[in-house]
Parts: sequence; structure tokens; C-alpha cells
Amino acid sequence: MAEQGSDNNNPPEPIAAHHADDVGDDDDDEGLGLEPYEPSTASLRSSILQYRTEHGRTYHAYKDGKYSLPNDDTENERLDLQHHIFCLSYDGRLGLCPLNDPGAKVGRVLDVGCGTGIWTIDYGDEHPEAEVIGVDLSPIQPSFTPPNVRFEIDDLEEPWTFSQKFDYIHSRIMTTSFSDWKAYLQKCYDNLNPGGYLELADVGPMYVSDDGTLTEDHAVWKWRSLLVEAAKALGRPFTDPKTYKGLLEEVGFVDVHETLHRWPVNTWPQDKKLKEIGAWNYENIMIGMEGFSLAFLSRGLGWSREEIDTFLVDVRKCLRDRRIHTYVPLTTVYGKKPAT
Repeated sequence: MAEQGSDNNNPPEPIAAHHADDVGDDDDDEGLGLEPYEPSTASLRSSILQYRTEHGRTYHAYKDGKYSLPNDDTENERLDLQHHIFCLSYDGRLGLCPLNDPGAKVGRVLDVGCGTGIWTIDYGDEHPEAEVIGVDLSPIQPSFTPPNVRFEIDDLEEPWTFSQKFDYIHSRIMTTSFSDWKAYLQKCYDNLNPGGYLELADVGPMYVSDDGTLTEDHAVWKWRSLLVEAAKALGRPFTDPKTYKGLLEEVGFVDVHETLHRWPVNTWPQDKKLKEIGAWNYENIMIGMEGFSLAFLSRGLGWSREEIDTFLVDVRKCLRDRRIHTYVPLTTVYGKKPAT
């Protein structure tokens, strides 16, 4: 089996494609129906649960507009499916830093942008000795959690007010979520105990190919370019995760590691594991395509719902075509705060 991840000193070989002229088949998805998190006061509950409704989808109302993807059941199921893809990529682990090793002992853990809370809960289950806190703008996490797990609704672009520091801070797919990434990383550094770890996992640039089968003429390429343009117009551009390693080092982290994985967009690879990841990622993108596009293209570029729907027809056709060897690059970076 081909090696799935590699560090920055040994970039992976191009993915071998499965030679087929047909298109990818749909695969079964997975999702969890989760009950909403209950804030502690009636006034807070009222303001947080009054979601913004737009084009038939709901979005967070607390700090409205800071995050452009929906928070409804469809998106939540997609997030849980995406968690499965991460686990496949990481060979069953929840992350790559040493605090995900079997038997690792950890005190306090912060999951930034926890979404449905699936990573937060899984980490709490694996590490019952840890206190695990998940933070998000939307109260979409389950009410029933392990005793060592809790969720908070907060905006971490504001000053952090945690009473104690953490041993591990984790975040993934947070591109466009922060207007100043270096400021965010500095907050992480300041809120870690000496010897603590920060781990980031992000995608970008979205949708590429190694063999030139994806070109500027394809709808997927145009879709990618439009999303990038819209994010800039909204003041929250897509960040290139290849810059994270340097930023962590600038802030003061040491022993910084960078690993690249690739998520094919359908079952075109020959490699068995990549083919499985491609099948799941095809479902991930197809379920999420509308949510990825609506707010960005309507708020950022002024497109109508009808214009968006019409354009996405060609994007879906392009993603199904196994002759186009498209994948999403996933970069995972982690670093350690010096012990002294």
C-alpha cells in the first residue's frame, strides 16, 4: 500500500489513477443526529438559538457572518462524515501530535471550532484523565457527553478568558475563520502550558491534480477560484496551510512538523486506501457543495440562488468524472511550546 502521509522533507509521489472512463458511484454516508447544546441562561439561549435563515439553510446568529457554512442537520451530518475521513487518513488516530499516541497522558485540551463535537467527545473517551473543552459559534453539540467533556459557545477572535492553560489545543478546517491567523496562533501559544502542543489541520488550495487532468476550463477549477474570490470579498480569505509551519515557528513553537495527505474527490486512485478515502470524500463534497457555495457566492459575489444552482450542475458532473484526477490537499501541522 502506498504511503498516505509524508512530512515536508519527503513529499508524496503522485497518486496512481485507476484507469476508467466512467464516473464515480455514490457511496453510503454516515451522520449522527445530535441534540442542541443548552446554554445556561434564557437570554443567552434566545440570542444564540435564533439562527440566521438564508436560502433555506440556517447559519450561526452569534457573531453573525464570521463563519460562512451552515449549521443545520445536513451540514452537521457532513461534518461527522468528514471526521471519518480524518480518521482514515490518520490510520485511526485522532491527530498526529504525540498527545494522540496510545497511553499519552494529558491534562486540559481545547478543541477550537469543534462543530458537532465529535472529535471533542472521541478524545475525551480515549483520554478519561483529560478535561476536554470544545468551543464553537453554534450550539450544535450533543447534550449528553462524557463527564470530562464540555462545550462552550464563544468567539475566539475575542480575548481569551480561560482560567487555566491547556496541554493540547486542536483545530481543523478553520480556514476563513480568522481574519488574523498569526494573532490566533499567538493566543494559542499564550494559553498553552510549557511543553504543550498546538495541532492544525487544513485544506488548501482546494481541488488540484498532479497530472494536469484538472485544467482552468473545468467547472471545479472555476468553482475553486470563485470561492477564493468571494472569501476575499468577505474579508476572510482562504489561508494557505503551507504557511502554518512558518507561522508557528515565528510565534515561538519548536519541533514543528508538517504532514501532507491527499483526499481524492472520487474513486479514481489505484491505491486501495486512497480509493476508499475518495469514495467518502465524494460524499463529503456532494453533501456539502450547496453549503460551501451559498453564503460565499451570494454574500461575497452577489449571485442569486438560481445562478448558484445552475453553476453547480457542471461542478457535480466534473467531480464525478474519474478521468479527472482531482484531490484536496490536507496539511497537518503541529508544534510544541518550549518546556522552559
